[in-house]
Amino acid sequence: MNEIAADAAPEFPILRTCPFSVPETYRKLDEAGGRVHQVRMSDGRRAWLITKNEDARAVLSDARFSSEKLRPGFPELSPGGLKALTYFSPFLVNMDGPEHSQARRAVLGEFSVRKINAMKPRIQRIVDTAIDRMLEQPDRPVDLVAHLAGPVPTLVLEAFLGVPADDLDAIERNTEKMLREARTEDEQRAAAEALHAHLDSVIAAKEENPADDFLSRQIERSRREHAGAADRFELASLVQLLQIAGHASSAAMISLSVLTLLANPEQLKELTTDPARTPAVVEELLRFLSITDTGPLRLALEDVEIGGVRIRAGDGVIIPTLPANRDADAFPDPDRFDIGRASGTRHVAFGYGAHQCLGQNIVRTELQVILDRLFHRIPDLRLAAEPGALPYKYFGQFFGPVELPVTWQETSA
Repeated sequence: MNEIAADAAPEFPILRTCPFSVPETYRKLDEAGGRVHQVRMSDGRRAWLITKNEDARAVLSDARFSSEKLRPGFPELSPGGLKALTYFSPFLVNMDGPEHSQARRAVLGEFSVRKINAMKPRIQRIVDTAIDRMLEQPDRPVDLVAHLAGPVPTLVLEAFLGVPADDLDAIERNTEKMLREARTEDEQRAAAEALHAHLDSVIAAKEENPADDFLSRQIERSRREHAGAADRFELASLVQLLQIAGHASSAAMISLSVLTLLANPEQLKELTTDPARTPAVVEELLRFLSITDTGPLRLALEDVEIGGVRIRAGDGVIIPTLPANRDADAFPDPDRFDIGRASGTRHVAFGYGAHQCLGQNIVRTELQVILDRLFHRIPDLRLAAEPGALPYKYFGQFFGPVELPVTWQETSA
């Protein structure tokens, strides 16, 4: 059992500084031996850290580990950080068992491959319009984050949800204020009330003007389930969840994917020579980049043995995707970006099991369209700064560049 003294256990979260490298702490834990380790949370409590791909998949598919974040003892990334959840109807990601299964089934069809494939022409128009605007910029270099990676996910969400982009931007700003800027419980409550008021107005507007979009269909479903009156509280939480999950994560993934390919010109040339490889390249980018460092998080509901360690009921468990996706037992030479890798779909970039990301088909399609269109239309696209000189930060839970300056020749179109 790899239980270590509290003062020797590393602090969590373990954050990266380089987009291509695993933090040194994970290397040291691997060298120390054992499959499961202990870390210290910000409140001083300890939790179990899962770093092996096989163990991550085992925990994430095991109903004995709870996702219900308001259970006593659930690991918190910051003291009091889960308090904000009390202001909302339960998110899908915070449910267990039959409640989760029922809520997920209600929306699952909206995220099917068929549905998202039907959106692909519209996504391509969004991407091409963004590239047009990049090409129209009078000066170079151009910031790819500001002109492509940032706006495209918002506009795709607008098309999917049926919520105007300006409202989505406001929801993101107000959520950030509630989760990260509020310093007291009163400030957090006031921010939550303001956010709810805005979300309520968005849903009311959609009730008055339904269309062929996700939110309109969810309003109609809610009316059927609640005898004619839609549950706006539940719908507000659903819209907010999709905004949190669908914008910052996609923006970070788009910008880091372009950065990675530009930093590996030989592999980029292979991709542009054979665009049929794009889906496999996307899987390798998802594995290699693994843009969140803070979870998933779980709470053990009973004693369970994982990786030779007895995890007790009530223990917190953390399954960061980056070390699981850089596990040499699952991926040969795991720290090498390799678009020819055959085992890319074993990654857990979207989680695994019952809580696997609902929006994964949207993310994959966005990335495939962007990579195909961007490098087709601007074949000589190149970085205008060294990757190590770029500023990086966490956008919520997601790591990415603050800006990504790129340039090209005048002939691109």
